[in-house]
Amino acid sequence: MSSPTATSLPVETDPSAGVASTIAETVEQLRHWFGREFSLLDGRSGDLLHCAVEGSVPGAVEGEGDRGEHDWGTRGEVCREVSRRGRPEFIDEQGPFLLLALPIEDSQGSPRVALAPFLSREVRGGTNANEDPACGASLLGMMPAEASRWATEQTVWSPRTLMQMSEVVRAEFASRARIGKLQEEDERISDHLSTTYEEISLLHRLAQNLKLSRSDEDLGRIALEWLHEVIPAQSVAIQLVPLADSDDASGPGTRTAPVLLQHGPRPIEASLFDPLIAHLGVGASSRPLVANHPITGAESWPFETIGQLIVTPLAEGENLFGWLAALNHVDDGGEFGTVEASLLGSVGAILGIHSGNIELYRQQSELLAGVIGALSSAIDAKDPYTCGHSDRVARIAVRLARELGMDPKMLDTIHLCGMLHDIGKIGISDNVLRKPGGLTEDEYKHIMTHPELGHKILVDLKKLDGILPVVLHHHEAWDGSGYPSGLAGEEIPIAARIVAVADSFDAMGSDRPYRMCMPDEKIDAIFRSGAGSQWDPRVVDAFFRAGDDIRAIAAREDETVPQSMVPQQVE
Repeated sequence: MSSPTATSLPVETDPSAGVASTIAETVEQLRHWFGREFSLLDGRSGDLLHCAVEGSVPGAVEGEGDRGEHDWGTRGEVCREVSRRGRPEFIDEQGPFLLLALPIEDSQGSPRVALAPFLSREVRGGTNANEDPACGASLLGMMPAEASRWATEQTVWSPRTLMQMSEVVRAEFASRARIGKLQEEDERISDHLSTTYEEISLLHRLAQNLKLSRSDEDLGRIALEWLHEVIPAQSVAIQLVPLADSDDASGPGTRTAPVLLQHGPRPIEASLFDPLIAHLGVGASSRPLVANHPITGAESWPFETIGQLIVTPLAEGENLFGWLAALNHVDDGGEFGTVEASLLGSVGAILGIHSGNIELYRQQSELLAGVIGALSSAIDAKDPYTCGHSDRVARIAVRLARELGMDPKMLDTIHLCGMLHDIGKIGISDNVLRKPGGLTEDEYKHIMTHPELGHKILVDLKKLDGILPVVLHHHEAWDGSGYPSGLAGEEIPIAARIVAVADSFDAMGSDRPYRMCMPDEKIDAIFRSGAGSQWDPRVVDAFFRAGDDIRAIAAREDETVPQSMVPQQVE
């Protein structure tokens, strides 16, 4: 198979063995039908392919005197014309001796002309020179005595019967040639269908695994394992390029160094992958490149352990995320071609698009995190006495949710809920928020509007749809006495019930303008008495089970908080 981009010479094979086998097969079939051996000539060139051993030599080689007057060159030209006409003919006749030229197709569909002498009536000798067996010596390419002996041993064929038999045999050869071509075509179609099925199956399996929650490294490992099953390569590899310098990395998901993934023996170290790409001169917009022996066998090829190679970029537009490569054909002397290159190109395109989506999603997540951080900072600036409250509530709520067995996606949502649960306080009067004493009834009603204000602020941000119920309902009470909707029990979203406990704990454990923080014993007593009325009793139970971790968070002991308590990046 040829490469789509690089020059790749086909493997040279000696066809002589196959041709000889086909010639022998054709001669044997003719012997079966006619009872004698035929000479065989090429129908296009007239060249002799097979010379009958006995009794079928239609002419003599120059210089053999009385053995005949014709040479193979003359017969060859006549046979080329017979092949062009496409019908059997007698091309020489001497008395009862006939020379039959039969045009046929062998099993490979190649035009051939079968040549053999026949006897049309018995000859006994006598006064008629034309009845003398020796008269056919020239046609037979024999000495007269040999011609006489040959004639006495032959079956007599009438010209009409011989011609009818020749037509039947010619049709049989043509039919077999057509069947052979159909079988070859069927094999090609079957191979193509098999290859296509494998490619579609692999691409379908990859498509089923395209989830933003799956990293490009995870999907790359899956792709390599499956590719190794269908590509005739000793090794398949992916080199993922850095997405940022180590000093510029903006998050834990940002790759700052090359990553080499490989399935099968490693013919190249990670440090040599970039020089390999540079040597090949491929880029983000390049098509799959195939390098077989004409390239890798050159003196200028510096990678001795690589004999055959396909490489294709993992890219989305002009954004390059890495390289996919198949290294070294499994067969000695084998070569990669367009089928393998096409499959790698398709897989590379899928992986490139997936990497692009992940990177875009990461950037959007960072932007969203920045917006949330800015909103949280705005709340802190509004009410400096509760500075850090939203961050602590977020981390305490995550710890409670983990204690309750929530899945990672829910933990991320609850973390956002904690960060933004009080966003509505941006719309509350500073005089009310910072009032050192108790609130009047009107002031209390005013501050009770902050859940609805927060909902209005965030309602148009589709990315935050999941946290709107918590912003709106984190002041509902288990017994229905809360606000703004008076929801009770299971009507209250579970995330809102979790944030309510986290919010209450941090509020009671923090200094306020109108009071000092409460001691732990008093906070615990309030939670016990309020379980089943103010708060969901299951969440309160989780609070007591995780009490030590929660108080560590409240004390802002960030360095001692286990990594498992820190929420993952938002999806």
